[in-house]
Amino acid sequence: MYYKFSGFSQKLVGAVASAAYAPQGLKPLASTESPALIFGTPTKLASDSPAAVPYSGKNKVPDLQKLFQKADGLPVHLKRGVPDQLLYRTTMALTIGGTIYCLVALYMASQPKSKK
Repeated sequence: MYYKFSGFSQKLVGAVASAAYAPQGLKPLASTESPALIFGTPTKLASDSPAAVPYSGKNKVPDLQKLFQKADGLPVHLKRGVPDQLLYRTTMALTIGGTIYCLVALYMASQPKSKK
């Protein structure tokens, strides 16, 4: 027996072989023409725009590359000194504190309430 999906009842129903092999949802191949442009705006060339103001700051990337690639045995998240150490230690303290708090809450939730 063959089955097909009924759009009316939203269930599988019995069907003949030709209906089961040609389901309702399949459509013929898509057309080869491109769809209409919906939000088409003309493109602006870089030469049409006004002259951009050159960036007046110093490029810090080479200096940071030298700092991070220096072989001093420190992990990359501690290479910049005191600010990185402060952030790292704060994160570790909050993580350990949160773990302890969760364990205490779990312990308190596992104890039965006393009836008075």
